[in-house]
Amino acid sequence: MKKPLLRTAVGIFTGLAVAASLIAADAPHLKKHGTATHLIVDGKPLLILGGELGNSTASDLKHLSTHWETLKTIGVNTIIAPVEWDQIEPTEGVYDFSPLEGLIRQTEENNMKLVLLWFGAWKNSMSTYVPPYIKHDYKTYAKAKDDRGNARDILSPYDPDTLKANKRVFGALMAHLKKFDKRHTVVMVQVENEIGMLGAVRDYSEQAQAAYKDKVPQALIEYLQKNKESLHTFVRSVWAHKGYKTEGTWSEVFGDSIEAQEIFQAWGFSVFANDLTKAGKDAYDLPMFVNVALNAPGQKPGVYPSAGPLPHVFDIWKAGGPDIDLIGLDAYFPDYVYWVDQFKRPDNPVFVPEANRAGKTDAGANAFYTIGELDGIGFAPFAIETLPNPSTDGLTDAYRVLRQIAPLILANQGQGTMRGFKAPLSYEGEPDMTQRVFEMSGYTFKADMHDVRTPKEKQDYGAHGGLIIQTGKDEFLVAGKGVILRFSDATKQGYSIGIEQIIEGEFVDGKWMPGRWLNGDESGQGRFLRLPPDKFGIQKLKLYRFK
Repeated sequence: MKKPLLRTAVGIFTGLAVAASLIAADAPHLKKHGTATHLIVDGKPLLILGGELGNSTASDLKHLSTHWETLKTIGVNTIIAPVEWDQIEPTEGVYDFSPLEGLIRQTEENNMKLVLLWFGAWKNSMSTYVPPYIKHDYKTYAKAKDDRGNARDILSPYDPDTLKANKRVFGALMAHLKKFDKRHTVVMVQVENEIGMLGAVRDYSEQAQAAYKDKVPQALIEYLQKNKESLHTFVRSVWAHKGYKTEGTWSEVFGDSIEAQEIFQAWGFSVFANDLTKAGKDAYDLPMFVNVALNAPGQKPGVYPSAGPLPHVFDIWKAGGPDIDLIGLDAYFPDYVYWVDQFKRPDNPVFVPEANRAGKTDAGANAFYTIGELDGIGFAPFAIETLPNPSTDGLTDAYRVLRQIAPLILANQGQGTMRGFKAPLSYEGEPDMTQRVFEMSGYTFKADMHDVRTPKEKQDYGAHGGLIIQTGKDEFLVAGKGVILRFSDATKQGYSIGIEQIIEGEFVDGKWMPGRWLNGDESGQGRFLRLPPDKFGIQKLKLYRFK
């Protein structure tokens, strides 16, 4: 009688093993988690604590191999690196995937994950990474032109030959990746890089001019009508210029203003990027995104990369690029909070693949804010391998703490049980020290990024920030640096709020290791929780009510 039972047990075990292997075999993908979106890799959510390599670092595998110790010191779990069209297809129709394979092997050997950047038709708006056969044959692969008829070193998104060639090589790349990357080292792919038109608001090539005279595609009109109430002010005002006309040429529907022409160009770029995305996903369905270079105050389109997926034309990009999973942010201005806040939308998870150049002192606080306040998928400064003093840099310190609490962060993203905070900076770099106020679990929290025990001239306010996670009834985990957190009752029942206990500590192999108890001078005798500004730390907080 035992043999059938044994066979049943073995069958159950085998079934479970097969189910587990099927889950593990799933390609990386995005999955909703409450109001947040997670990147799922081998059945588990991955919080990207990343760094983007310099443009040329991965083009030479020997050179790349010299940087892994630095990346490990920083605590990076994901690198973001380019794959170049001219390296992958040096001759038309002849592919060389050895740079890609070497990049994946080195990443695997160092126990990290990889986000690929496809430097194809455009990189920083220009077309410098296309292979020679594309560059020289400008009659087949048309260049964009400015409003004076001058050709730019930018491929036109309105040229079907360029799209066809790009789709062919990108599809081949993704097919090879699916075959070669059995361990799911590559978790996401960026389609092109910082798309946009420079030198003019839009493309004036012959093909672009013909497209401008065509009727506005019905797909765009339907999207605008469906989302009429929530359209960005920019798009709504341009469309309203012609009284919400829903049929006609681009000029008839939107007018001929600079703003209207940027909308036309945004549609051209987004449709091209979406067609390329579909070609890639047909070969290997990984999460795919585009990124965007921002516009400085007062800049005109064409000075900044016009018609790239900037917030004011998100609506156009979402209409033209439904297969693109998200729009990522390349942030090089001090006013990080102002910009990143605009990228969180119900249809756009936040991912920051290029968060200024590595070494900026506000990087750690920006990572905490992105992940804690905006439920971000991840954060990655640029040229990460060039960080001057990786063992002592603030980003290394921030990643040390974020790595410890990543399971808690992922569990609480999108659940209304976590908030992030930092002092926003202006474009000029001046901090806004307004108290950050929010409610959670019947408490009002007030976060100040000015440390009461450190002289003002010794504080770097942009580097201060953190997050708070509710971990139980009246219990919270707080992490960050340079923050004073105060509490009051949000129930309007007349209670006073006291601190039952504050304990600092850390997680070691996932287990909480308590340290000092901070109920005395460190908390102002129960008046506040203080995260000192010298380094990132973790504290467990328990509150109570009294009358």
